[in-house]
Amino acid sequence: MQIQINTDHNIEGREALATYVREVVENALNLVSDHITRVEVHLSDESSSTKGGPNDKRCLIEARLEGLQPIAVTHYASTVDDAVGGAADKLARLIESTLGRHREQKAHRTDPPVSGPEVA
Repeated sequence: MQIQINTDHNIEGREALATYVREVVENALNLVSDHITRVEVHLSDESSSTKGGPNDKRCLIEARLEGLQPIAVTHYASTVDDAVGGAADKLARLIESTLGRHREQKAHRTDPPVSGPEVA
């Protein structure tokens, strides 16, 4: 699973933050990581560092799943750490739910079996 991290210019501590974000995302997605090809994490400070404000840190995480459309979640919090943790937890739940629905749909398909060309 490849993890890419993007931040806006208001987020500080890029290297230490990148290590932290990778750990949180890997831990949260550990059980479903076999189904994920890539994860993109976007961190931003919605009100910038000069204004401040409650729940102004945003973490958007997009996951690309094998054979399925990408899925994304967003979480707002007062700190970057809380935003990352909240988004990672949301994403893990969403992926588990999506994979469960996908398995359920596959199990209940009524398509006729695929067969080779008929011989006359």
